[in-house]
Amino acid sequence: MSTIELDPGRRSGFRTIRSPYYAFRLNVRVIALSMVALGALALLAIWAISLGSYQMDYLDVLRAIAGRGSEDQLFVVRTIRLPRTICAVMIGAALAMSGAIFQGLVRNPLVSPDIIGINSGASLVAVVWIIYGLNGNLLPVAAFIGAIVTATIIYLLAWKQGIAPGRLILVGIGVGAAVSAATQFVTIRFPVEIVRPATVWIMGSVYATSWNDVIVITLSLTGLSIAAVVLARSLRVLQLGDDLGRGLGLSLERTRLSLIVVGCGLSAVAVAIAGPIGFVALMIPHMARILAGPVSGTGILFTGILGGCFLLGADVIANHFLPVTLPVGVVTAAVGAPYFLFLLYRSRLGVS
Repeated sequence: MSTIELDPGRRSGFRTIRSPYYAFRLNVRVIALSMVALGALALLAIWAISLGSYQMDYLDVLRAIAGRGSEDQLFVVRTIRLPRTICAVMIGAALAMSGAIFQGLVRNPLVSPDIIGINSGASLVAVVWIIYGLNGNLLPVAAFIGAIVTATIIYLLAWKQGIAPGRLILVGIGVGAAVSAATQFVTIRFPVEIVRPATVWIMGSVYATSWNDVIVITLSLTGLSIAAVVLARSLRVLQLGDDLGRGLGLSLERTRLSLIVVGCGLSAVAVAIAGPIGFVALMIPHMARILAGPVSGTGILFTGILGGCFLLGADVIANHFLPVTLPVGVVTAAVGAPYFLFLLYRSRLGVS
């Protein structure tokens, strides 16, 4: 029979669950924060669905989600707005958790898959896939392969008796610039009518997402989130340094490879569906650490919830509160670029 007791080594709200077969700790404070964030996310989602040229009150939105209401309401909510809202939440969560993994892996808050070029690799393969009209159902797999190949190249080029965070960032920026140039070359090499879908996709948008996209992102995010939570303890050990990690019996390269695969998978599935949406993976993990403390399994899930809130809020602003409708990637870049400069300034001052 399981028992729950206060962890004697902590005063900060940790609880330990023990049974004859397992034992693990839960951070009650982070769980409480996650519940609050989930509530805020639910309210934000209902508000987002109610907005638009066909406005609805909140009760009508809830009825339409449950399958009740007029034919127009059901069409607007269940066919157009609900898939877009779910995709925005899931994509934001995937990007945020990917950023948390890479920042923990390199022990640097300036690292994210879009900054160090991994998203660029996924984008290049996805653009080629779209332009050549290949099987759209395999686009997430193609983007994942592009992300993994790019991450491998960056890792090998940055390796020099270990991975130095500064070197990894510089190599990643260089590789990302080269891959982005290749993407631009591909887009100008083909006729405009062929390139137009890829050009819209490159800007980063959740416009016109469908239930097929919801299924893909939900299944992918579920499996990858479980893997991220399982690997969270190893990620925390890695942050203590290689020597201590070896002393604790951790297989360093196998663990790093597993984390890279999961981080690339989270980033790639988001890029495959919505395009390269920037700075979500950079900002949100940093904010989550401020609120919830060091990386942990519950902390990674909390990071994902914050990412969903942020991207959904950015999509609402891009779609309803600007003079013109913009792709959500434009809004995240407008917020994220100054935040990146702020983090860079803090790192120069030696402020963590």
